Amino acid sequence: MSLRTLTISTAAALTLAGASFAAQGVTSDGVKFAQVAAMEGPAGALGLGMQQGIRAAFEEANRAGGVNGRMLTLDSVDDGYEPDRSVTEVQTIIAGDGHLGLIGAVGTPTSAATQPIATAGNMPFIGPFTGAGFLRDGNLKNILNVRATYAAETEEWIKHLVDNEGFTKVAILYQDDGFGRVGLDGVTEALARRGMTLAATGTYTRNTVAVKSALLEIRKAEPEAVVMVGAYKPIAEFIKLSRKLKFNPEFVNISFVGSKALAQELGPDGEGVIISQVVPFPWDASVPVVAAYQAALSAVDPAAEPGFVSLEGYLVGRLAIEALTRTGANVSREQFLTAMADLGTVDFGGAEMSFGPGDNQGMDSVFLTRIKADGTFEPL
Repeated sequence: MSLRTLTISTAAALTLAGASFAAQGVTSDGVKFAQVAAMEGPAGALGLGMQQGIRAAFEEANRAGGVNGRMLTLDSVDDGYEPDRSVTEVQTIIAGDGHLGLIGAVGTPTSAATQPIATAGNMPFIGPFTGAGFLRDGNLKNILNVRATYAAETEEWIKHLVDNEGFTKVAILYQDDGFGRVGLDGVTEALARRGMTLAATGTYTRNTVAVKSALLEIRKAEPEAVVMVGAYKPIAEFIKLSRKLKFNPEFVNISFVGSKALAQELGPDGEGVIISQVVPFPWDASVPVVAAYQAALSAVDPAAEPGFVSLEGYLVGRLAIEALTRTGANVSREQFLTAMADLGTVDFGGAEMSFGPGDNQGMDSVFLTRIKADGTFEPL
């Protein structure tokens, strides 16, 4: 396995370099977490964004002396957004017993493949970048979710398009796997509550940009809006091809798409594209947690630009830190899981998370944003 270690401070680097094997990733002065996520390919910007945000949170804690005197380290492994690769990497990490928990996974199909393995191994599974409902099962004691569900996002889409805009013909493009079908189900159910059905559907294969056939099929129905459940590269390809064909319905995307990556891929074709969001607006420094995030991000990389994905990663990192702080000085995986279960309400200053018996999802908020002509974003 190729393991790329992100050492979060020079002090931690020196300590870990000379440390002997640490059971469960814990030494007297360090704690290690593992991230298995896409780092390359059509979803690579999502894993890198989560990595960047988690790293910002960890380094922020390390500058303040760590958590109960322990420095935090993140090890990130590329799974290519492929379930089989993700399973192999997660199994290797669990068998190695060198990490306290898993953090910042990316994707529904990869999480569907690895979550049962993590749960069976009693391995913490913190902040996956997906709104899939199966991860919200309150009986899964090893999981903490930060974000709202995809069902909440799709309901917000249809509320905007149908209730507010008065559209009657809505089509969908979705990734042909578990992730895409979760989105499809959410849209279908939201429309059914309004006595409506989809005007057309189109699919593409994960980790490809083969969207032309789906575009031609959807265009036949002449929809007023196309809602989209996919990664940024194929979604961008679909929109760019649509613009060339003078097919310009309202395009609405799920948060998983990666807003900044999508805007960059689209360039001038992105103007007007809508994306639902599940974290605060990353450029609104009047929100205390956003101001803290911006400072932490800049401290890690002065050239880094704020974004929704890295802000989510930062919140995931802060949540892991909060659970680790409550674990106390004597850290074990069992004690960490106990602290996770007893978090209750956590307020980071503008991002309040609430957990409880049968509830492992922290936030429920969803709002819509639009890409502006200059590639930046504005809330709707």
